[in-house]
Amino acid sequence: MSFRSQTGSRRGASKQHSKSVHDKKSKQKKEKSVAKYLQVETPEVSAQQVAEKTLNSLNRLGSQIFALSPFSQYFDDWLLNLRQVTLEFESDPTIIVDDQFTKERLQIFVDVEAALVQNRLAESNLTEEAKALADNNHKIVEADKEYAEQTRQRNNKRNTEVQRLSEKIRGLEDQLVAQKEVKISFYKFGERRRAQRTLSQLAHDLAASKNELEVTLQTFTIEQEKMHDNYEKRKQELNEESDRLHKELEKLESDTSIDARRIACKALSEIVNSLLKRQPASA
Repeated sequence: MSFRSQTGSRRGASKQHSKSVHDKKSKQKKEKSVAKYLQVETPEVSAQQVAEKTLNSLNRLGSQIFALSPFSQYFDDWLLNLRQVTLEFESDPTIIVDDQFTKERLQIFVDVEAALVQNRLAESNLTEEAKALADNNHKIVEADKEYAEQTRQRNNKRNTEVQRLSEKIRGLEDQLVAQKEVKISFYKFGERRRAQRTLSQLAHDLAASKNELEVTLQTFTIEQEKMHDNYEKRKQELNEESDRLHKELEKLESDTSIDARRIACKALSEIVNSLLKRQPASA
């Protein structure tokens, strides 16, 4: 019984040992398979490939155009993406960043952020510029109305004055004609002298009235021309201001940050290429 028990024990131990060896071999085979799979899935990436990926991203960000105003709403996200691109480049194990690259990269970000701050401030004036344009357009309309009203009043005043003088002249002319037709006896010297004085006075008054009418018409013409010149000068100033405000608004209605952003991405691309040339041969 003891012999059988030992034999069974040995056979069991042998079988257990055989299973353990088999499991170990299977595990090693599986680990080799996984290692082989990982090697296939994660090939080595060169510094050149990392740089090319970064340059492509910088080119995309540098040519990005913001479509809707206010364009400053996109600035923070754009800067965040730009930082992410440079961070991924610098943190890649194949890239060895030096002090020169860090210094240049910091300066580029300082410059582009300052430029975007200026753009942001300019956009904040959009409402004020639009209000100024509306006010200026209102002034143009008011200037037209004022000129038209002044012209109407002046024409009415001129017509009233001309009518008054014309009626006076016609009355004097009628009196003059009537006075000339008066028949006075040759011997009535006193009446003849009075009639002559009356005739002379009528002629004088008629000449004075005609002269007054001519002066009145000339005065109204000069005043109208002066008023028109002032109106045209005022309109020109208002129209020039309107054109200026329109141009300012057109600038704010387009994405003016594109130049600063393109310059920043181009500068970053240049320092990436420069750093790539300074990389050790083994990198």
